[in-house]
Amino acid sequence: MNQPHCAQTAPYEVELQEGQNYFWCICGLSQNQPFCDGAHKGSGFKSQCFSVEASGKVWLCGCKQSKNPPFCDGSHTEIDGV
Repeated sequence: MNQPHCAQTAPYEVELQEGQNYFWCICGLSQNQPFCDGAHKGSGFKSQCFSVEASGKVWLCGCKQSKNPPFCDGSHTEIDGV
């Protein structure tokens, strides 16, 4: 698997807590999107650990093409033509 699987062509809106570590799914195969569930094992991909500076809503990339992972940068618009 050279390229990540596009889990969905829209961002995931999630509520995150300051000071907590999260693991974003890079491969797109997790059944717990947008978070890692270990489905990447053997694919050559690894999850991305991240945290946020303030508690609140964020939009995490679902298409796995963001230039600012794990956060959505609008790259999905190139995939779905929006």
